[in-house]
Amino acid sequence: MRLSVLDLVPVRTDQTSGDAISAARRLAQAAEKAGYHRYWLAEHHNMPAVAATNPPLLIAMIAAATRHIRVGSGGVMLPNHAPLVVAEQFALLEAAHPGRIDLGIGRAPGTDPVTSYALRHGAGGVKQDAVQRFPADIDDVIAMLGPEGVGLDLGGRVHALRATPRATSRPPVWLLGSSDYSARLAASRGLPYVFAHHFSGRGTAEAIALYRSGFTPSAQLAEPRTFLTVNAAVARDADEAERLVEPQLQAMVALRTGGRLDPQRLVEEAEKEPIPVGHRGLADAIRATWVVGNPEGAAQEIADLASTYDVDEVMVHPVAGAFVGTEPDTSPAREETLRLLAAAT
Repeated sequence: MRLSVLDLVPVRTDQTSGDAISAARRLAQAAEKAGYHRYWLAEHHNMPAVAATNPPLLIAMIAAATRHIRVGSGGVMLPNHAPLVVAEQFALLEAAHPGRIDLGIGRAPGTDPVTSYALRHGAGGVKQDAVQRFPADIDDVIAMLGPEGVGLDLGGRVHALRATPRATSRPPVWLLGSSDYSARLAASRGLPYVFAHHFSGRGTAEAIALYRSGFTPSAQLAEPRTFLTVNAAVARDADEAERLVEPQLQAMVALRTGGRLDPQRLVEEAEKEPIPVGHRGLADAIRATWVVGNPEGAAQEIADLASTYDVDEVMVHPVAGAFVGTEPDTSPAREETLRLLAAAT
């Protein structure tokens, strides 16, 4: 079974944006050393707790700081961007790091409505138009990544449009989602697909079954290909692992209850202000879908998830927090989660 990593580049209360990026670079290097297969970076905007605002820039940084691990987006929220710009970015990344780049594409905004409007207005349309164009935009990105490019008809004359002058390879395009819509679209286009199990924890089996049953082979892919994503925190002691997830758990409860998503608290800060009793049920429900524990227990949970959903790859989103006194440009508990899990799997 392959293990991979999803990174949102979290920002703690003791970190600057630069610190969080440095910690992400170290985390990617730790993942590569531990034998992880791929390292994906998310796209979120205008969130004090998340520094992953620009996947292509982060991918370039991580790919340059590593040697062989695959690096990609988990994902680029395509309605926020002009398809040509996305194709150009990933064509250059693939040219610079051939055979190591993945382009994961999503449809969600990845932000609040105001920021979404600012992003999508700049991309040439309003939110509704961008979402409606989503299937066609995916087709355009895939075509522009190839050496032939696409033909753009303007005024009765067809103009060649390519993402890069002389492409010799193209990054695989994955479709990401958390709904039946994305599963059906990936199946109809013959694309590899990932359901956001780490985000919702519900509907995974149904979405994957829908994708597999409706899959149509394509030039990109002959048979269905998917894997599982999961939030995880692993420590040598299970009790310590539970302490380490409390900051992330508080952030998720705040997100679900209309609270502010502030920079992530340190463990001791979170313990001083525990989750209110009225929200404890929600917290328990969120925590139930995570893998938290010692190496042996966590590895078994990962193996059980892979068996349940019949996948040969699991992408881990390390959600372990940090203690007071941690060097700001590091995330040792997240690195330890990856090391311990890889060693025990």
